[in-house]
This record gives sequence, C-alpha cells and structure tokens, in this order.
Amino acid sequence: MFIGELSKRSGVSTRSLRYYEQQGLLRPQRRASGYREYDESDVAAVRRVRILLTAGLHTNLIREVLPCMTEEGAILAPTCEEMAQDLKSERERLSSSIEQLQDAHAMLSSIIHAGEAITAGSDRNGPPTSS
Repeated sequence: MFIGELSKRSGVSTRSLRYYEQQGLLRPQRRASGYREYDESDVAAVRRVRILLTAGLHTNLIREVLPCMTEEGAILAPTCEEMAQDLKSERERLSSSIEQLQDAHAMLSSIIHAGEAITAGSDRNGPPTSS
C-alpha cells in the first residue's frame, strides 16, 4: 500500500508517517519511482508507535524498544528484559516531571489566591493607598 492508504488505515497523517520514517520508526520499501510502499505489518507498527508516544516516550527511545514490543490486547508489553528496564527509567523521569508540575501548579495557585485576597480587600476598603 502507498502512504495515503497507510494514513487512512492508521488514522495518522502522511506528514507524521514521513516523520516516523525519518526517525527510523518505519522502513517502507521504495519503488524505482521513489514511492514508498508499506505492508500490513506497518499498520501495526504505526499503532505501536502511537501508543508509545501517548505513553510519553520520545522517538529515540521508541526506536530502541519497538522491536521488543508485543501486543497484549489493547496494550503493549516488552519482550526484552533490558527494554523493560528502559521503560521503568522513563516512567521515573515522567514521575519526576509530574511532581515538578504539581509543585509549580501549587505555587501558581498560591499566587493567584494571594492576589484575589488583595483584590477583594481593596474592593471593600476602596483603592489601595500608597505609603
């Protein structure tokens, strides 16, 4: 199948499919005319890439772990022990990022709350006066 058919079957834009190829995530055959030609296994590969991107992995790591992934129903499972460790490390990185975002969210909420308290106080007592 050509890239347009893969795009329709996978629900992924042709631009994204070309990007996946540039990143080494897809390896279509090339005809003499230069057209990319994909087979049925590429539909599954695109689905796996999308799952891993949704899980927060970057394309460099996806390129490494993709050959060691199998589908267990609607989810992927690593079949290589070293890849499972890479995924655990990535999960730890994500956990750290989540904690940092939660801290930033709490700080911003405190700032907003303090501003609302000042604004509410000045509304009741008239405009703030300068010293």
